[in-house]
Amino acid sequence: MQRLLIIDSLNLFIRNYVVKPYISKDGVPIGGVLGYLQSLQMLIREMKPTEVVICWDAPGGSIRRKQKLKEYKAGRKPIRLNRSFRNLTEDQERENKIWQTGKILEILNGLPVIQLMVDGIEADDIIAYVAQHEKYKGWEHIIISSDKDFFQLCSGLTTVYRPIQKKLMTHINITEEHGIHPTNFALARSMVGDKSDNIIGISRIGLKTVAKIFPFLSEDKNYTIDDLMEHCNSLSKKNKSIYSILESRSIIEDNYKLMQLYVPDISPIAAQKISYNINEFEPEFNRTEFVTMLARDGFHNVRLDTLLSMMKLIVNNYKTKNTCAKASAVL
Repeated sequence: MQRLLIIDSLNLFIRNYVVKPYISKDGVPIGGVLGYLQSLQMLIREMKPTEVVICWDAPGGSIRRKQKLKEYKAGRKPIRLNRSFRNLTEDQERENKIWQTGKILEILNGLPVIQLMVDGIEADDIIAYVAQHEKYKGWEHIIISSDKDFFQLCSGLTTVYRPIQKKLMTHINITEEHGIHPTNFALARSMVGDKSDNIIGISRIGLKTVAKIFPFLSEDKNYTIDDLMEHCNSLSKKNKSIYSILESRSIIEDNYKLMQLYVPDISPIAAQKISYNINEFEPEFNRTEFVTMLARDGFHNVRLDTLLSMMKLIVNNYKTKNTCAKASAVL
């Protein structure tokens, strides 16, 4: 079976940027870049993908979600670096973070991977769109992210690997752990909300409470807000949680529009751009040029032999597959 690795790129970068205190010979922090490349090497070595798609948030995030909720992702606290020392001011750290992000984009352009970034669109929607793309129908999909938003996309062929927890989430263990099937996960989280994105849920309602009140959400069946309301009406309204849910239908409806990824929030034009990049992708890789670029930028001392070998393998497998396909067409 062919395997697609879909990477939530900013999520992977921030994790390394925060915890890796690497400094260049010029005294510039480069932990985000080196840690990212090391993580990418580990992921590709262990998962052996046929193709890799790397998805980035557009600067400024999702325009459509901010139109729906003005406060969406507003007021987030600055990233706190896991350091016992600081050699840069806050402004310098901000500039360095931008520089490191740009450097990763440049480095990845030298690898046989697909990079996707679309103006006004979040990586969440791009990832959801890629996971459902016709080209990858029948492929195994592994989404790399620590974000629970992607649990809703899990199915028999789609899983989520959480690097921080080092855990592969499937539709089976998600249902077992939370009592909620991925098919209904966005509906459940619409009641709970997401503080990290400034999406306010129903007071004192968590996933455990949701699973207890709505045990049928563990089923592999698409339930609706009408189903939730109907079930609550059949129960005693003296229960504070039941009453709160019944009184909060509009909150659930608004949150669901923000949180669901089953139908990615992508315009037809943006979808066309993404599809073009996916369908026209022809992997190429010049190892010598890539290593020379790393050395020029001061990253020559990072060991990436496994990553480079796996990148070459992706190109060779692609060429072999195309050759076989052309031969079959001739016959």
